Amino acid sequence: MHITLIEPFFTGSHQQWAEGWQKYSRHEIEILSMKGRHWKWRMFGGAVTMAREFKEKIKKTDLIVVSDMLDLTTFLALTKKETQGIRVAIYFHENQLTYPWSPTDEDVKKGRHNEYAFMNYTSALAADKLFFNSNYHLQSFLSALPDFLKQFPDAQELQNVDILKNKSEVLHLGVDLNKMDDFDVKSRIKKYPIFLWNHRWEYDKNPESFFDIFLSLKKEGYLFQLIILGEKYARSPSIFETIKKELKNKIIHIGYAESFQEYVQWLKMADVLPVTSTQDFFGGSIVEAMYCGVVPLLPNRLAYPEHIFEENKKELIYNSEEELKNKIIQCIEDKEFISKFNTKKMVAHYDWKIIAPIYDEKFLI
Repeated sequence: MHITLIEPFFTGSHQQWAEGWQKYSRHEIEILSMKGRHWKWRMFGGAVTMAREFKEKIKKTDLIVVSDMLDLTTFLALTKKETQGIRVAIYFHENQLTYPWSPTDEDVKKGRHNEYAFMNYTSALAADKLFFNSNYHLQSFLSALPDFLKQFPDAQELQNVDILKNKSEVLHLGVDLNKMDDFDVKSRIKKYPIFLWNHRWEYDKNPESFFDIFLSLKKEGYLFQLIILGEKYARSPSIFETIKKELKNKIIHIGYAESFQEYVQWLKMADVLPVTSTQDFFGGSIVEAMYCGVVPLLPNRLAYPEHIFEENKKELIYNSEEELKNKIIQCIEDKEFISKFNTKKMVAHYDWKIIAPIYDEKFLI
């Protein structure tokens, strides 16, 4: 089967997902993409460019798969001759209906943020099948739709919620985990437990809560070390500049890993991954760290509980920041606690070699 995969935001996890499925699928997958930048413009204008390229480059296809970043209704309108009779599926990495917007975003202040959510909604209506990367993502999207539609003055079409529910399914993100086995840990003597941050330096990852705990632990005399990875942005939270000074003697490494090998080696050196994020529809960075043997301490929200064995949830899931701090202290004081969990086994099923055949069957729609 020939599949055309359309991704207007070709970077990060979106790119890794597209290339991973292409690499491990038994089907022939051709990717049409645009550079992963200007995400709002990609949602508005990407469909126009993708429609032109589809007409120019795609001679024959059996299935079209698009990401949530494509305005599918516009794309189909512009390619109605070429796409007639071809089935279309959407893979939702995220959605703009339940994604927490930055309070400083001008679109929120002017009420324009609804336009992006509405594009996700109409795209979902136009598709034959919807796939979500976690059960949390699917349920949160469908649960939020009724109130979203009720804000409009009339013709709210609430029956569409059930229509979307009936064509929606969970299909967890594929991650190229096995390739992490190729790299050994950096040689370094561990003095104390090493705690990890491996997320983007942005507000939705809630770095303030994360680092406030460690600033407090330092004052209280606890001994620990930190590895701080992730990409910095122009408007990254100021807490990162603060901890460079205040936690200087605790930090082994801070900054973006320049290669995948370096990234994996830092993961394998770490012991514990406390997570404070307020947004994550799947949590690829958490899965990567867990595969490398890092013990996660996860909030009881979002998609995180889906990654933990039921018998380990009491120990690895927390319900308050106070509880998280206590679990971090336990990791510092009790080395046996860190070594008791098989975190690699918890997430190994997300590896592309295991999940790609499932994808190939699911997309025979």
